[in-house]
Amino acid sequence: MAADTAVAPTPEDTLESLLREAEALKQKLEEERQKLNDVTLSCVAERLEPVTFPNLKLRRVLKGHQSKVLCADWSPDKRHIVSSSQDGKIIVWDAFTATKEQTISMPSTWVMACAYAPSGNMVAAGGLDNKVTVFPLGPEEEGAGGGGAGGAALRKRTVATHTSYMSCCRFAHSDRQLLTAGGEGACALWDVESGQLLQSFQAHAADVTCLDLAASEMGDTFVSGGCDRAALVWDMRSGAAVQAFDAHDSDVTGVRFHPAGDSLATGSDDSCCRLFDLRADREVARYAKDNVIFGVNSVAWSVSGRLLFAGYSDYTACAWDALRAARVCVLCGHEHRVSCVQLAPDGTALATASWDSTLRIWA
Repeated sequence: MAADTAVAPTPEDTLESLLREAEALKQKLEEERQKLNDVTLSCVAERLEPVTFPNLKLRRVLKGHQSKVLCADWSPDKRHIVSSSQDGKIIVWDAFTATKEQTISMPSTWVMACAYAPSGNMVAAGGLDNKVTVFPLGPEEEGAGGGGAGGAALRKRTVATHTSYMSCCRFAHSDRQLLTAGGEGACALWDVESGQLLQSFQAHAADVTCLDLAASEMGDTFVSGGCDRAALVWDMRSGAAVQAFDAHDSDVTGVRFHPAGDSLATGSDDSCCRLFDLRADREVARYAKDNVIFGVNSVAWSVSGRLLFAGYSDYTACAWDALRAARVCVLCGHEHRVSCVQLAPDGTALATASWDSTLRIWA
């Protein structure tokens, strides 16, 4: 009789039970991982010699934008830089002579992202128009100054369209595919020639603000960071997130794979940078100081991977010793927040872009 009166669990009760079980398993997994966390990276690195870092000197100031510079990217030729701005323009610069080679008008203001193709023959840009537009940089435009923008604008084509603003874009190791991220909380891989969506990556719970590709020899892997305080590592072939790191206390605003490919650095509005080891599946270093209270907007590695550069909202950029977690250099000069830091492909120069409408080249 008792069996006849037993009440079957409702779907809500079953779901609640499964959630409790999942939480208990996560806690047990974290306890097992903590048992292996016997020493910190900075403690191991104390036996190493401190970095003898020469002072970076300001070599060029690139003036031409009329508003906040939001993004910048070096050309593979190590000489040219493309920048995007709130003024609705993208500019191709000659970093050696500090001159503008091309100025291209975009459909809307707040051009939040720009990227050079691996061949150096085209640039991609987009922002609040929800689209990513590709502009070929043919020989007829080279060195044509402002007048050369007309040809590039006429030959432009829209490659990607998001349902919200486009926050970041990268060419996926060739001129044929483009990886983008948007405010709808998703990343996407596009075919440049046809504009066809090849793969969608959806796991973030809020806006995706940044992304970076692993070196080509490391496989089809990229990392994204978002306003959900998480950095996710993705397999581009399956479209699935294979690792997640959520140690930050605020929005993740910058992500960059270590040159060796087995770890990644993140920057956040919580004013610190963190290093995550993909093999250990955990945070192994934290780069912060008590007197640094402003958010990080961008991060970049040195060619060797020993130094981590970060741009801050207190108008400075810093270089950190990645192993000893010590700050070794502070770059001052900008008059507003540093929105982007980018190292030249050969590692000989650092470009910083700022809301003060300028870019600065340090070497």
